[in-house]
This record gives sequence, structure tokens and C-alpha cells, in this order.
Amino acid sequence: MGTNEWLVALDQWDDKENMTSNHMKRTSDSARAARDQDLFATRAEALAAEADGQDTAVALYDGDQLDREERAALRRVHGLSTELEDITEVEYRQLRLERVVLAGVWTDGSADDAENSIRELAALAETAGSTVLEGVIQRRQRPDPATWLGKGKALELRDVVVAEGADTVICDGELAPSQRRALEDVVKVKVIDRTALILDIFAQHAKSREGRAQVELAQLQYLLPRLRGWGDSMSRQAGGRVAGGEGIGSRGPGETKIELDRRRINTRIAKLRRDIKGMKTSRDTRRHSRQAGGVPSVAIAGYTNAGKSSLLNRLTGAGVLVENQLFATLDPTVRRTETADGRGYTLADTVGFVRSLPHQLVEAFRSTLEEVADSDLLLHVVDGSHPDPEGQITAVREVLAEVGGDQIKEIIVVNKADIADPEVLDRIRRHERHCVTVSARTGAGIDELRSLVDEELPKPDVEVEVLVPYDRGDLVSRLHEEGEILESEHVAEGTRVRAKVTPTLEPDLAAYAVVAS
Repeated sequence: MGTNEWLVALDQWDDKENMTSNHMKRTSDSARAARDQDLFATRAEALAAEADGQDTAVALYDGDQLDREERAALRRVHGLSTELEDITEVEYRQLRLERVVLAGVWTDGSADDAENSIRELAALAETAGSTVLEGVIQRRQRPDPATWLGKGKALELRDVVVAEGADTVICDGELAPSQRRALEDVVKVKVIDRTALILDIFAQHAKSREGRAQVELAQLQYLLPRLRGWGDSMSRQAGGRVAGGEGIGSRGPGETKIELDRRRINTRIAKLRRDIKGMKTSRDTRRHSRQAGGVPSVAIAGYTNAGKSSLLNRLTGAGVLVENQLFATLDPTVRRTETADGRGYTLADTVGFVRSLPHQLVEAFRSTLEEVADSDLLLHVVDGSHPDPEGQITAVREVLAEVGGDQIKEIIVVNKADIADPEVLDRIRRHERHCVTVSARTGAGIDELRSLVDEELPKPDVEVEVLVPYDRGDLVSRLHEEGEILESEHVAEGTRVRAKVTPTLEPDLAAYAVVAS
């Protein structure tokens, strides 16, 4: 190719690059304009609702959603690649999402249960950033101890992987290290299990310092028994011992590479546990300060993607990230709100649960889940549109029992009532004693939920009669905020009040108690 041909080709390439850049810029501008238009429309609706006397938190229940913009700042767009097919493996993994095939072993329950579990695994895989191509289920009494699926079915799985062009197999269960290695040897692609997939999602979504430390601890606990050694080439020679005069017989492999890795991981695990323990002290201090002030606490718990964050936004206008994803939010959020009669209480959004939640995550997030165990009331959120809502309730209660949350007064909040089957809602209401159906998206049932929370929250039970001087208006204010006013009268000496208060407020009022004549 001559010089002129090179220049023409270069000009054509520049024109193509400019057109692509301008097209992407127009696409970005239009997307930003559409997003701003939706945001302005939502804010306008909120202002109109506020002008009509409605609660702003109800109208603008999802807040500004700043975390969503950050999470979507860099997003792959399918169908734009012009790369040739014969690219190298390194380039393949850099440019494309992982293409996965799901595999499950059906040991008990019905066929619908097995299919629901695979569908949930597909949602987890998509949340982690992969493209699901196919899913297979094998009916067995128990997983094969060698290859988990069984030797014949593992060969069939390899054919599916080759036909679909997948590069990863995700198994719906926890595999032993030997099972994973044996299955990889058969299917010739990377194999991961359900636990590793959930840990990967947690690693992507953890934002706070404590959340990242908890996820790293869980990952290291999962990795420790799964380290692989690669023979004597990875060993450390004992030259120091020979130089120290130990002589013949002291020469040997010394500390192998896998032993060194185990020691480093154990050291890191010990440090993470110390760090998390220190962070727990800070959170306990904040929690105890709320308890000392007599502020009741309500914890929101439930299955992942059941609508816990949407419910928190609807009740308090917190602006927590809302996405139709599993484990979209991990870090707990605490907001303060009030009952209809002015009593303040806190609402805490906790991490979501899932079937077969990895034990490492329960242990690592135990300090965070203590927010549930120390609460006065539990709002157990259930996805009413899920194919198996009763299974969700059972799975959540199993995890709560491990952290002591099964002793807390519970209200079942069946969310997504606008798209749920009415027969399913009726069935749940018949089986659960304290149950309310709501829709965090439309606001249906929210008033009933607020009333139920008002009734179930602990009420002041110590009756006092005090005469508070006018220069102690702070005590009168606390009486209105933390107590229940029965009678109030302004006299010459001050404000005479008969009220029910909490045990924490009673000592501060003792000096002004009215002695019965």
C-alpha cells in the first residue's frame, strides 16, 4: 500500500472514529436528558402532592437515587463490538461478559422447587455481570462425591458448554474442592459454585469500610480450604537451617508455597476480625445512645429483592438505592421517623437473605445482623409476586434464628401486592398472624402498616404526675417526644403534667414529682 492509500485509509478511520464518538455522545446526552426529565417530573409530582397536604416522603419515596447513577457510570452495551471472532483468550475475557451455563442437582422437593432454585441462580449470575446461556438439572438422591453431577451427566454438560460457547459453569450448590477440580477436568472450563457467586456479588456491592472488611473475611474463609498446591516447584528450600549448622538430613522442601499461603491468609483473617470488632464497638455505642434515649428501633429484614429498600424509602424518604437486582444494597441504613402521635423511632434496613446463604457470610455479617436482634420490632418483608413466598419466609427465619432475631416481635409485610396473585396473598394472610399487604411502588397499604407499627411499638408504661417549672421547657419537650401525655395544665408555678413515660425518663422527672395530699 502506497503513501496516498495509507493517508486515505487514515482519513476514513478518523471519520469513522468521529462518527462513532458523536453517536455515543448523542446517545449519552439523550439518556441524560431523559433521566433528568424523569427526575424533574417526579419532583414536580412530589411538590404537587405536598401542596395537596400529602407527605413528601410518600410522593418522592425513592429519593434522589445518587448511588444508582454511580453504579451505572460505566455500563457495557451489547451488540456494538466489531472485533473478529479469532481473538485471543485474554482479549476475550477483557472485552466480553462471561457466558455461563448453570447446573443443578435436584435431591429433594418438587420439580418446581428445583426450577425456582435455578431461576434464582440465573438472577444471581446476571447480577454478578454474566450472560446466562443454558441451565440443566439432574435428578439424584445425593450429589456424586467425585464430580457432583455424576460422570455421565458431566460429559453431557461438557457437550452443552461446547455447543453454547460458554466459558464458565455455575453449580447450584456448594462444591467440595475435589469436586470442583474433577468437574473442571471434565468440562474444560472454569467451574464455580453458588457460594463463590454470592461472595463475588457482595464484593462488587459493598461500599462501607466495614462492609468491605466483612466481605473480604468471608472470601478468605471460603478460599482457605480450597488452596491448590502445584508440587515441589512451589516449595521453599531450607537453606537457612543448613547455614545454621544443622548439617546432613536438614535439607528438604521446607515450607511449601501452599503452607505459606495458608499462613498469610490466617494472618489476614485474624487482622480483619480485630478490625471488624473495633468497628462493632463504634456501632454499639451509637445503638446504646439511642436505647439510652428511649428511642424504639424497628428493623427491616427479608429475602433479597423483596423490596426492603423501597419500603424504607416509602416510609422515610431515605433515598436508598433501589434496583431490580439481588443484593443491590448491602450496607445497613438507619433513619429516624415518627408515629402518628409524635413518638420517634428508628428504621434500620439490613442486608437481604437468600436460600443457602453461605455460612461464611452469616459469620462475617453477624455484627451487622445484630441490629435485628437488638430491635424492638421486626418488619419481615416478603415478595408477594415470587413463585414461593413461603419458602422465602422459611429461609429468612432460619438465618434470623442464628443471630437471635427469632425472639423479636414480627410483622410479615407482603410487598408487591400490585402484581401478586390475590390467592397467594390470602393464603399468606391465613397462615401468618401479624400480616399486612403493601405495595412500596404504589403506596397501597402503607397507612395500614404505619398504624400496625404504632400499635406494636413498645409504649411508655410508667405513670408520673409532675409540676415542671417554666424554665425547664426541655423536660416538657421530652415528655411530648418520649412519653404519652394523659393530662396537661398550665398553672402559676409551671406546667402540671400527668403522663406515661419510659423508665429512662422517669429519673429526670423525679425532682418535680407531685406528692399526693
